[in-house]
Amino acid sequence: MALIKVKIFREDRFSIEQETDSGKYYITFPVFNGLAEYAEFYEISNGEFDKFNIDLESLKDFVRDCKNRKNDARLLEKPGRIRGEPN
Repeated sequence: MALIKVKIFREDRFSIEQETDSGKYYITFPVFNGLAEYAEFYEISNGEFDKFNIDLESLKDFVRDCKNRKNDARLLEKPGRIRGEPN
């Protein structure tokens, strides 16, 4: 699976990425579990991608919900036994 960064939000420490083969979009941000830093990927629809491009507040609300684990059903991969916290 290859991902390309579509938009980076450095100040808020997240990005929107697109999977090159399927075209699916993901919100991604770094997390740290005490041992390693890794990224969590949350799938968004094409419609959400379009909406988030014009409504930054809605995008930030979505990311906040992801960081608060309210959108775990959208995770690309289930977290391991020791789940990281956003940093």
